[in-house]
Amino acid sequence: MTYGPGNVIDSFSGTHNFLSNFYSASVEYEGVIYGTVEAAYQAAKSLDPTIRQLFTKYGPAEAKRKGRKVPLRPDWETVKIEIMRQLLRDKFRPGRTYHDQLLMTQPHALVEGNYWGDTFWGVCNGVGENWLGRLLMEIRDAASTEQTHGD
Repeated sequence: MTYGPGNVIDSFSGTHNFLSNFYSASVEYEGVIYGTVEAAYQAAKSLDPTIRQLFTKYGPAEAKRKGRKVPLRPDWETVKIEIMRQLLRDKFRPGRTYHDQLLMTQPHALVEGNYWGDTFWGVCNGVGENWLGRLLMEIRDAASTEQTHGD
């Protein structure tokens, strides 16, 4: 599907800040509660429970900084998208305010536009894979289908 300029949400700030991984929304990953998706994602880079526990205390910016220094688990490159998917599913699960907010973004394409050069999770200067936006749309579409067809 091609999206015109009016059919794209390309900034996860302002009224769409709830889409950001920096947005304050508790999520659970492997039995541990984190304050943001960002903190949980950065913690998941390690298999060491002691290191992971540290991320429960970090805000999103600090978690991102500290996550750059974490020795990566050996399977990181193969599991990181699935981990993000799990975290986003938890953040946007039915019954949470964020779930309804995500549904209200339809029919817009979600593009994690950024200026810091993240071309894996987002798009910078028109270039990027937009994995964050793709996962959000996947979760939104699945939730929309469930709502339409029931469980």
